Amino acid sequence: MRRRTLIYGLTLLALLGCASLGHAQVSVNIGINLPAPPELAPVPGTPVMYAPGVGANYFFYGPDYYVFANGGWYVSRGHNGPWALVAPEFVPRPILAVPVQYYRVPSPAWRGWRREAAPQWEPHWGQRWEERRPAERAERREEPRGPRGDERRGEHREDRR
Repeated sequence: MRRRTLIYGLTLLALLGCASLGHAQVSVNIGINLPAPPELAPVPGTPVMYAPGVGANYFFYGPDYYVFANGGWYVSRGHNGPWALVAPEFVPRPILAVPVQYYRVPSPAWRGWRREAAPQWEPHWGQRWEERRPAERAERREEPRGPRGDERRGEHREDRR
């Protein structure tokens, strides 16, 4: 009986350890290698900034940098990573609302879509992904913010990370 309890206990610990690994952030290399923070420009009508001089779908919102590559979203606190894959339901709405014309490397599947409209995420992630989205955090302001909380109005700061 004691041995069975020990085996069950060890199995439970192993399962809990594996479950907690699912919450760990894993850094991935997505090919973003910038020598300095890129020049950012506002996406009109949104609190999002984009990097017109970077050859990637590279955005800045709140305190984070976002890149859409290989059909997925990646996030980082630094301009050059480390990057972590983000589940679709955790990508902020303002990022998802950026019109197709601000994507430097639009997906080939987006051909024929209106450039002034946001990508059609539902066909890519399924109709019900929107229902799994957590409520937007109240502390997000509707005004573009710099990496250190300063206001960004199209100017470039040489903040290093």
